[in-house]
Amino acid sequence: MKIRTMKLREAHKSGENGESSLCSILWGSNADHIVTASSSDNSISIHDAVFQSNAPKFLRNHREGVTALAISPNSTCLASGSLDHSVKLYKFPGGDFETNITRFTLPIRTVTFNKSGTILAAAGDDEGIKLVNTIDGTIARVLKGHKGSVTSLAFDPKSEYMASLDSFGTVIFWELQSGNTVHVLKGIAPNNGSDVTVMNILAWSPDGEMLAVPGLKNDVVMYDRDTAEKLFTLRGDHFEPICFLSWSPNGKYMATSGLDRQVLIWDVDKKQDIDRQKFSECVSCVAWKPLGNALAVIDVMGKYGVWESAVPSTMKSPTEDIPGLNSKNGNGFLLFDEDEAPSVSGNLSDLNEDNHDELETPSRKRLRKHSSYSDDWEEDCNDELESIPKVESRKKASYGHKENVNSKTGSRNMMVTAGPKIQEAFQPGATPAEPGKRRFLCYNMLGSITTMEHDGYSHIEIDFHDTSSGPRVPAMTDYFGFTMASLNENGSVFANPCKGEKNMSTLMYRPFSSWANNSEWSMRFEGEEVRAIALGNAWVAAVTSLNFLRIFTEGGLQRYILSLDGPVVTAAGHNDELAVVTHISPPLPTDEQMLEFRVFNIPHGTQSLRGRLPVTPGSSLTWFGFSEEGQLSSFDSKGVLRVFTSQYGGSWLPLFSASKLKNSEENYWVAGLNASKLFCVVCKSPELFPQSTPKPVLTLLDLSFPLASSDLGADILENEFMMSNMHLSQIQRSIEERAASGLDTTSLDDESFNLEASLDRCILRLIASCCNGDKLVRATELGKLLTLEKSVRGAIKLVTALKLPNLAERFNNILEEKMLTETLGKTALPNSSSVCNVSTKHDVSSAPDISKTSQGVSAPPMHTFPSIRKQKADEGNGKSEQNHIVASEKTTSVVETKKVTKVNQINPTRPSNPFAKSSSNQENSSLFDSLKKMKKPDIKGK
Repeated sequence: MKIRTMKLREAHKSGENGESSLCSILWGSNADHIVTASSSDNSISIHDAVFQSNAPKFLRNHREGVTALAISPNSTCLASGSLDHSVKLYKFPGGDFETNITRFTLPIRTVTFNKSGTILAAAGDDEGIKLVNTIDGTIARVLKGHKGSVTSLAFDPKSEYMASLDSFGTVIFWELQSGNTVHVLKGIAPNNGSDVTVMNILAWSPDGEMLAVPGLKNDVVMYDRDTAEKLFTLRGDHFEPICFLSWSPNGKYMATSGLDRQVLIWDVDKKQDIDRQKFSECVSCVAWKPLGNALAVIDVMGKYGVWESAVPSTMKSPTEDIPGLNSKNGNGFLLFDEDEAPSVSGNLSDLNEDNHDELETPSRKRLRKHSSYSDDWEEDCNDELESIPKVESRKKASYGHKENVNSKTGSRNMMVTAGPKIQEAFQPGATPAEPGKRRFLCYNMLGSITTMEHDGYSHIEIDFHDTSSGPRVPAMTDYFGFTMASLNENGSVFANPCKGEKNMSTLMYRPFSSWANNSEWSMRFEGEEVRAIALGNAWVAAVTSLNFLRIFTEGGLQRYILSLDGPVVTAAGHNDELAVVTHISPPLPTDEQMLEFRVFNIPHGTQSLRGRLPVTPGSSLTWFGFSEEGQLSSFDSKGVLRVFTSQYGGSWLPLFSASKLKNSEENYWVAGLNASKLFCVVCKSPELFPQSTPKPVLTLLDLSFPLASSDLGADILENEFMMSNMHLSQIQRSIEERAASGLDTTSLDDESFNLEASLDRCILRLIASCCNGDKLVRATELGKLLTLEKSVRGAIKLVTALKLPNLAERFNNILEEKMLTETLGKTALPNSSSVCNVSTKHDVSSAPDISKTSQGVSAPPMHTFPSIRKQKADEGNGKSEQNHIVASEKTTSVVETKKVTKVNQINPTRPSNPFAKSSSNQENSSLFDSLKKMKKPDIKGK
């Protein structure tokens, strides 16, 4: 037989120094696209198989090389496994990233979908094979039994078994319904040891009757599906072990690749090779074209090509007479056949209840012997694997009967749309694990906790942003494998998921200082896993997989255990308050997570808040916590920051939207916020989180409402108006709470007065903009919102200067109403001056300046009066105050110009250290300082 050669083109770069890599190749079900990947490249390439000159599409969501690929049966979903320990899902062929479906602690070596696409199996160097439900992302089952790295997985086309093969050459048959091992065949395939560029591969025949496994004699061995007995071998001209094999769509042919750099085509029925190709490098993966007669190949250097007419044209096509198994369409992600199941689980035993006895004919020579490996098998969390079809083994003759049954029932294909996936629990400020790299367990406004795994243990470091105030904490050696942490001024708390032989989760608290020795403590949880932790004043909280909220004291006393209403999403602590977010139902069809938040006061044992936590449709919660002022806040993956306020009975206000910044190439990783700034790390897409080394640089972004574009072009002023209103509402509520508790409110009164003056200044600027834009009704509405009497007088003079007599008359009416209200208030409280012995702290204040606006009139600075609330308290000084008013009015003038210049936005400079405490002499308090400076000469004069 003549050996042919073919040219290949580069899809991926080879490894460092030209080293070999494990490369993968797949066809889309319509043969329009070819997907390639390499263990030396973190990108996945989607090639146009029709127009090969078109540039490929690259998916760069993995951080390290891609070691495994799989496409759902209906070719709508692409799965990938990587050296970065993650398994990701994408839309296909578009390539849009969907989700991280699961993670391991070691590299992934193989991924595969079942026939319906509802289960994704993944395995690698970790102990255990994970079966993940692609509908909701839950781990349906974990199969344990292999001693080496699992290099290949294959679902039985009849949905009864799954076969797995490891690097030591051991094959295990798993019964999907029970999770038990049916057969264990040790050492029947080559032992590849630590060579990760060569993978043992097994594959079921398309009719599900045979399992093909590379043999020890450079051959392929076929095993019976039920008995695991050796049936026959394919032995030919391979003179080195076979490293990959693939059945043709109709099962008549097989392609094998060997370490001898040959690819052979076999006629399985005749047990002989019918064609071959010789390559310059070993071919690590081959894939038959779903439509037509061609074979795609890729070598260990990342070069790929298509072998046209792989089967001689004189022979039967490899896509002719493809065997049908129950359904004509694989459903990939969401497509099911009615004859498979009426539910998502796809239970084939419900195919036709009337013929149940006929369908359950005995299997041929099935051996139900359980090996010692079955003792090692453990369930992950669920007692039953609902998404695995339950089918009894049948003889070949029964298939034809079943097809008749199907034809009688007239079954047809139907589309079942699965709901959006429920968000998994996360820890605010934590980043995913990356092999060989340090990562964050916690990052907040106080400091950070980082960890790095090394030789079976981890090295944890705690750093404070302000080294002058935080304690010096020595590094810690972690033997538990902590994956989350929380940090405050008093200590730190750590937790890990279920780990070890007893599958126990650990919670550990470490105080920074204590009067007693051995103040560090830990708790172990058997049968439940810690999902989120939080830290506050003298308490520690942990939320577990059993939906238990466990509260501990700082000394380790188990204080409370509460049952939550749903699975936890995250938790955060601040002083005495603990906030927990849980799911209340599956996501809406609009892909909106249904979340609920609860705020507990731990010392008092009360629940202060409870309600829905809104997130942007199609997004997930990425950060949750408290601002420096103690305001509950959240941030979602669409870049929207929300802050909880007591306004309107308790509502969430959107105070930042990344879409308004119009920079789609940036993602924002939040560290915290204060009253006016969002503290975050800017990450370039597709990066979603920063690296811990070097230390990330914090960016300060202004908080602002996502306003609609105003017809006045005064968006900045309108945002300032709304922000000032929100802050004033928060301060006034604090004043009410402190007054109700009998505490002094003087400092808050001063802050409230300062905000009222600032708000009036903003309103006057908005009035000027409305007048210039001929929006007089809006100007009147703004005039009614002025708090200080002098501000109303300033508005009257402004509109008079602008020659708007009707508006001036309305403002005069507003002034009269305010004065009448004040008079009525004095009449109702005749002895208020004697009862409230309050010193005149704000006799005269500087009025809000009417800045230059957009049409030509500028009003000079004016002296304003205190608010009516202040005037009631200072009633005894009314006479001297009135004299001062008259004097100030005489010296006030209004200068008319033809245009009012545009208000210039003041951009605050970024502080060199965002965590340093602000000085009391900062310029941003200039208004309040000026008020105090103006009062001193007046008091002396009196």
